[in-house]
Amino acid sequence: MLAILRQIAQEIDLAGDLTSALEVVTRCVRVAMQVHLCQIYLIDHKRQHYMLMAFDSNDILPEPSEWVALNEGLLGLVAEKMAPIAHLNLTAPHESNKLAFLGVPIVYHRQVLGVIAVEEVNHRIFSEDEEAFLVTLAAQLAGTVVHARDMGFILRAEATSLKASCLQGIPAVPGVAIGEAKIIYPLADLDAIPDRIITDIAAEINRFNAALHSARLDIVQLQQRVEPTLPKEEQVLFSAYLQVLNNAELHMGICEEIEKGQWAEGALRRVIKKHVLQFSGMTDPYLKERAEDILALGQRVLYHLQEKTGKPLHYPQKTILIGEKLTAADLADVPLGLLCGVVSYSGAGNSHVAILARALNVPTIMGAAGLAIVELEDKPVVVDGYHGCLYSNPSAKLLRKYTLWMQEEKELDKELQALRHLPSETSDGREVSLLLNAGLESDATLASTLAASGVGLFRTEISFMNKSQFPTETEQRNLYHTILRAFAPRPVTMRTLDIGGDKALPYLPMQEDNPFLGWRGIRFTLDHPDIFLMQLRAMLSASDGLNNLQIMLPMITSVEEVDEALQLLRRAYADVQEQGLKIAMPKVGVMLEVPAAIYQIADLAKRVDFFSVGSNDLAQYLLAVDRNNARVGDRFDALHPAVLRVLRDAVEKAHACHKPISLCGEIASDAVAAVLLLGLGFDQLSMNAGILLRIKWIIRTISYKQAQELVERILLLDDAVLIRTEVEKMLDGAGLGGLTRAGKK
Repeated sequence: MLAILRQIAQEIDLAGDLTSALEVVTRCVRVAMQVHLCQIYLIDHKRQHYMLMAFDSNDILPEPSEWVALNEGLLGLVAEKMAPIAHLNLTAPHESNKLAFLGVPIVYHRQVLGVIAVEEVNHRIFSEDEEAFLVTLAAQLAGTVVHARDMGFILRAEATSLKASCLQGIPAVPGVAIGEAKIIYPLADLDAIPDRIITDIAAEINRFNAALHSARLDIVQLQQRVEPTLPKEEQVLFSAYLQVLNNAELHMGICEEIEKGQWAEGALRRVIKKHVLQFSGMTDPYLKERAEDILALGQRVLYHLQEKTGKPLHYPQKTILIGEKLTAADLADVPLGLLCGVVSYSGAGNSHVAILARALNVPTIMGAAGLAIVELEDKPVVVDGYHGCLYSNPSAKLLRKYTLWMQEEKELDKELQALRHLPSETSDGREVSLLLNAGLESDATLASTLAASGVGLFRTEISFMNKSQFPTETEQRNLYHTILRAFAPRPVTMRTLDIGGDKALPYLPMQEDNPFLGWRGIRFTLDHPDIFLMQLRAMLSASDGLNNLQIMLPMITSVEEVDEALQLLRRAYADVQEQGLKIAMPKVGVMLEVPAAIYQIADLAKRVDFFSVGSNDLAQYLLAVDRNNARVGDRFDALHPAVLRVLRDAVEKAHACHKPISLCGEIASDAVAAVLLLGLGFDQLSMNAGILLRIKWIIRTISYKQAQELVERILLLDDAVLIRTEVEKMLDGAGLGGLTRAGKK
């Protein structure tokens, strides 16, 4: 059975569309289990029926019904029990034969998507191995079905039913936004291309032919480029590529799909996947390898199709950016002032894109599984970043409600401007410095408009990620000097290059099975002292005449790493002194984001000047939850009792060593968490610009003693939901309820 499961998994992956994939499954299952019928039904919630998606029969049994009510018969029982159901001695409709039945639910995130069932005309008891086989197959199918449904490949009726309802995702950035959906698709990814109906068939065929011609030119130019050095026997490969691109059957198949009303990208996906599947199933090794060539060439044609189409030149005045997997570049492409909301199918509340959206103060929902992307194109939508709800085609009543809340939020922000130049101090005299998280040159403009005490975290990796190669030392120095000068004399803490995990460089691919535990942060820079020294010299020389630079080392797990980094810093310092620059050696700190570092604070304190907690990664490692994985995103909660207790330990250990400690993670921007961070005794909080005055409002409203007493009670609780509820009650009682939900109060 294992070999069969592998074969089915491969064919599902290569199938041109979901219908083809399900047909593969039913055929393979019927043959493997030697039954007379295999069928797959998926649920259409709008019609409250199962819809037959695929079946395979040896014609002894009548064809299954196309629609079956959700509560009808054994299919309904399988869904109700959410468990396999085996049954004997069923009388077949219109037949005197007796049936044996085995049905297994297709479940995703505790929701039944459908049922895969087999039937046999003869008396038969299905074995536990056969049941386990179907259960395994159903689990494999679940992700495929969800992806296909959400990308608009199937169940349009169900997708349409979402239009007047709330789609629940993971709230990532609080706030409310009303605008028009603009869909972003990954480039040159056939699997991400949805079906789309077109009316101008001639224009679409012309688009396809132009892209095909461009792909041919690519191959010809590449062939000419390598011809002088490549042996003739190897040059045959290019001829083979051109044969594929000139294949009449392939061309005709795609054009036929377009003539049926399918757009060029969808037609290309369907036909290429079909051919890949055919070649992958061949026994001849040479022909089998051609499957990869066909797929690669299909992606190349797709690239040119998307290149011709390009990204929309015109974004709506109120753009809600929606995509399967949005990137930082997608957000940056939207003209300044037009982006008002972000919704991502994948990712979680603390993924890199969510962090960037938070820096832009844009209401954001992540992990919106169930998102029928193709149905939302250019539609009016409402984003509720407080509750993680996306409303499409909202009613007039819903629009009035959210419009009112948006107005109230604007009024609140306007009122809070009065706090700009007031100290960030509690009523009983506890001062907590509020700093800014930044990472772009444009953040320098915030220096004069925002009364932050400085920059608590400057993410230097963002400038590396926005380049096509490593930035030069001069480019880095100019950027750092702009930031340091804008905030002088206030301190600016620059984190050394922190790549890896979910922060990849386009020009430095890192393929790792577990990137969050891999080559990232200080591990990368210590392995590349050339890159590290270049950055350190750029930072130091940028502080010439300003001396407000502080340097922070990320992903520290041992004192050896700090010793090695400090040695390189001293070397870089000597280099800039030789240039005649008169600069002071900056203060150096480490990020506490690996649990091991928390318990080495006493040793680390002998070497560094300050500590800063990176709560995003610290919580991720403590809870063993990938914060970018939407499947477990709801399990990532920085208010988990274990996280709060570790934060308490960190503060106590740092203060015992007479070292200041700040927190620069995303929870500093969470009103509920900020109250607890105040009570835990953090000296500084670093956050995004859009939330800073709201956190100052909390600090100036709640006394330090109140916050400490609240923390003492909270640390006795054993559930993150209870903790959040308890703090929200306190905020409500203090007149700060508008910080945790839409509206002013």
